[in-house]
Amino acid sequence: MQRIAVVGGGIAGLTAAYELSRLARAGAAVEAVLFEASARFGGIVDTVREGGFTIEGGPDAWVTAKPWARELAIELGLEDELMPSNDAARKTHIFLTTKENPGGSLIAMPDGFQMMVPGDLGALAESEMFTSAAVAAYRAEPGRVAELLAAVPEGDESVADFTRRHFGDEVLERVAAPLLSGVLGGDVERLSVRAVMPAFVAMERQHGSLITALREAAKGRQKDEAIFTTLRSGLGALVDALVSAVPPHWLRVQSAVTALERSPEGGTWNISSRSGGHRATESFDAVLVATPLDVTRQLLAQADSMAAALLPVEASSAVLVAFAYADAGRVPLPPGFGFLVPPARQSPKNAARGAKCTEDFSAARASMLLACTFVDQKFEHRVPAGGRLVRAFFGGAAAERVAGCNNDEIAAIAQMELARILRADAPLRGLAPVPLPVPAVTMVRRWPNSLPQYAVGHMERVEELEERLRTRAPGLVVLGNALHGVGIPDLIRDARAAARALVQR
Repeated sequence: MQRIAVVGGGIAGLTAAYELSRLARAGAAVEAVLFEASARFGGIVDTVREGGFTIEGGPDAWVTAKPWARELAIELGLEDELMPSNDAARKTHIFLTTKENPGGSLIAMPDGFQMMVPGDLGALAESEMFTSAAVAAYRAEPGRVAELLAAVPEGDESVADFTRRHFGDEVLERVAAPLLSGVLGGDVERLSVRAVMPAFVAMERQHGSLITALREAAKGRQKDEAIFTTLRSGLGALVDALVSAVPPHWLRVQSAVTALERSPEGGTWNISSRSGGHRATESFDAVLVATPLDVTRQLLAQADSMAAALLPVEASSAVLVAFAYADAGRVPLPPGFGFLVPPARQSPKNAARGAKCTEDFSAARASMLLACTFVDQKFEHRVPAGGRLVRAFFGGAAAERVAGCNNDEIAAIAQMELARILRADAPLRGLAPVPLPVPAVTMVRRWPNSLPQYAVGHMERVEELEERLRTRAPGLVVLGNALHGVGIPDLIRDARAAARALVQR
């Protein structure tokens, strides 16, 4: 009987345990123990249902084009729960400030954009998003194929350099930077384009022009496929279904793994864990580490310090505040899925850890908020009749600052920033600025160091790390969002593949 330890009960760890249990039911001689340090499984996937509202405390959906989450949901009997995003209402707004409008306003991105690449050049002329210089850069890009192909670097580069080469600084600052910051909380000057935008790198190498590549790709795309997919009752249903499908005696909550080492004989791994006042050490044939980056680094360093050094050095924090309002009419939102705020070019001087949460440090950017999702416009069945649900996000330095505040203070800051943005935008939409009402439900979630930053050269470091583990620490595998992607489908794909590979070896 092969015995496997799974360390970490987020989506990656739960999926790995599920896949091992599925293989065991099919006849494989395998059993597992899933260690989770907290009191619940699911990691940042956390659904709260209150007062008719369905509120996600972490991700609210997955990208439909990546099939692995959908496949798992159907396998778990959740096919009837699958729900697409309301793409007929899909608009993404950018909160832009200019010399002419220092108070800022929400500007809708033109239709047809994928990341910073437009699908319809004609729509640019009708948009307030870009200056004439940026529109001209867009229109010129399809004609620069030879130049762009000649400039493709042999190795990796930053998202910023990649975007500038095609479209210039304005597109980088107004579109690429807020989009990537909203997803990864990262700095586009440091993020690896090969790691975070591999499809666009492939487009460039094949076509030179990203606009031309997007047009070609659109010919074979199913136009009725929604961009995002979620579960009708919330993504917490996926966690519940996974937990129910794993043998109960495999599951351990409030059981923190404190040490990981190879046995003196070299064939097994010794796991030390702590549950309350009880400590234990057990032997396993293999270990799947699916913990947050900081914990993964600590555990991996005990087995191979050089492998641990190849993990991402930094991770971005996030703080989420959800506001559920009973009266949608008192929270006038522009149509769309939400808005993003371009990041500051330089971090505010007084944004260091430990500074008082009430101090103002938003001068270097348009808002302390990183993004906001208009949930009831993005998905059906999220609010009761007449309700409204928004989720506001702090990221980077702002998240680290406000995380030290109590929940009431965090909510007050988020409500103030949200109201300021909507008040600034209201006159442009012919609306009278009104104060936001008191929410019926408020939820705050802190996710410290939750988004590993894939710096330039990330893919090469990951390849080296995994090769080291294969040759120097066989049976030890790293999962989670530190390596191959931060989305739910990516985590599911890697976890299932890793579990199968261990059983088949």
